[in-house]
Amino acid sequence: MNGMQTYLLVALVAFFISLLFCFILIPILRRLKAGQNILVYVKEHKDKGGTPTMGGLAFVTAAVLAAILFTKKADRTFVITLAIGLAYMAVGLIDDFLKRKHKENLGLRAWQKFAFQTAIAVAAGFYCIRADLTKLYVPFFCVTFELGVWILPLSVFVFLATVNAVNLTDGLDGLASGVSVPFFGALGIIISLQAGNVAMPTLCFALVGALLAYLLFNAPPASVFMGDTGSLALGGFAACIGVFTGNALFIAIVGLPFVFSVISVLIQVIYYKVTGGKRVFLMAPVHHHFQEKGYSESKISYAYFVISLIAGIACIASML
Repeated sequence: MNGMQTYLLVALVAFFISLLFCFILIPILRRLKAGQNILVYVKEHKDKGGTPTMGGLAFVTAAVLAAILFTKKADRTFVITLAIGLAYMAVGLIDDFLKRKHKENLGLRAWQKFAFQTAIAVAAGFYCIRADLTKLYVPFFCVTFELGVWILPLSVFVFLATVNAVNLTDGLDGLASGVSVPFFGALGIIISLQAGNVAMPTLCFALVGALLAYLLFNAPPASVFMGDTGSLALGGFAACIGVFTGNALFIAIVGLPFVFSVISVLIQVIYYKVTGGKRVFLMAPVHHHFQEKGYSESKISYAYFVISLIAGIACIASML
C-alpha cells in the first residue's frame, strides 16, 4: 500500500469512527444539558441557545485513534504532537465545562487561557530546539532557513496566533470545521510532497476524515458545536504540524480565513480605541460583519471553505 492509499484509508476510517462517536456523544451532551450559552449581542444566534457543545471530543478522539492505528513507526515528534493537541483540547474542555457550570458564556478567565496556551507553546518551542526541528520553509520560493534558537519565539507566536485564530473563526455553523478540512488536507499533501515524514500527513488526513463526519452534524443548522474543546485542539494540531515540519508559514497562507478572523478583530479593537468608539466592521470577527450584511451562515461558511481550498491548491501547485 503506497502513501496516498494509506492517507485515504486513514481518512475513511477516521470518518466512520467520528460518525459513530458523534451519534453516541450528542445524546449524552443533551442529557447532561451541555448546551451553548449564546452571546446576546449576536441577534442572529438567538435561536441557537441550548445546542450541545463540546462536540470536539468526538472528532478529535476519532482522529487521534485513526492516526495511531495507521502509524506503524510513531516517532517522538508524532507522540509530542498528539500530546500537545490533546493538551489544548483539555484547556478547551475545562473552559466549556465552566461555561456550562456557570450558565453563562464565561469559562476560564482570559489570563488563565493565555497562561495555559503560552505554557504549552513554550514547551513546544523548547522541544523544537532539543529535537533540532529548527528549519523554516518559505512557500513559493523553495527556500529553507535555519533558525536555530530563534525557533522558540517563532514557535510561541505561531502557536498562540493559530490556536486563537481557529477559536475566533468558530463562530458560525460549519465555519471552522469547513475551513479545517481543506486546510489539513493541503498541509498533509504538502508535507508528503516534501518526503521523509509519514506520520504527520497521516494525522492530517485523519483530521480531514473526522471533520467531514462531524460536519454532517455541524453544518447549518448545527445540531452540535465543537466548542473550545474542538477549536483549541484544531489550532494546537495545526501549529504542531506546521512548526515541527518547518512549514509554519503555510499556516497563514492555507489558513487565510483564520487570518481574516484575527486581523479583523485587531483592526476593530485598535480603531475603536483610537477613534473613541467608532467601528470598521459592523461586528468582529469579520464573518459576523458579513452576517450583519445579510449573508447566510451557509454562504459565508462555503466562501471561507473555497478560499482555504484555493489557497491550499496554490501552495500544492507551487511544489510540483
